[in-house]
Amino acid sequence: MGGKLFFWLVICFPSSIALLATTFYQVLILSDLEADYINPFDAASRINYFILPEYIGQGALCVLCLFTGHWFMFLLSLPVTCYHIMRYVKREHLIDVTEVFRGLNAERKFRLAKLVMYLILLIVVIFRILAEGSSIFYHNSKFEELDIRLNTLGY
Repeated sequence: MGGKLFFWLVICFPSSIALLATTFYQVLILSDLEADYINPFDAASRINYFILPEYIGQGALCVLCLFTGHWFMFLLSLPVTCYHIMRYVKREHLIDVTEVFRGLNAERKFRLAKLVMYLILLIVVIFRILAEGSSIFYHNSKFEELDIRLNTLGY
């Protein structure tokens, strides 16, 4: 397995899925809170549990893309990482139980925007996995040898 395929398949794909899943869970909890299916304390504690690991995962993915030279992925994830850093430095990253209803719409819109960004990030990662995988199987640029069986067996 090539180094680039390993990077996309083993590092970027699971981290993108994890970021997407945690953000979707947060949007779901905020929707339940808006519909009054969950109390504010439980909603805040469930969302706050995932905020710091999400910030660390997003920052690590951004820095990893920077160090490995994947500039498009770095530039795609940089705005959210900078926003996370800004919120963490200002100590606005956690949801306050007493003021959860005041900023409910803003928090939900922010998390929906992050959900769309993480979905775009996942789509780019999937396309990169397919591109790197096809470059391993179809190392010959001519269309004569497009059979995967022949390329993998070495014929």
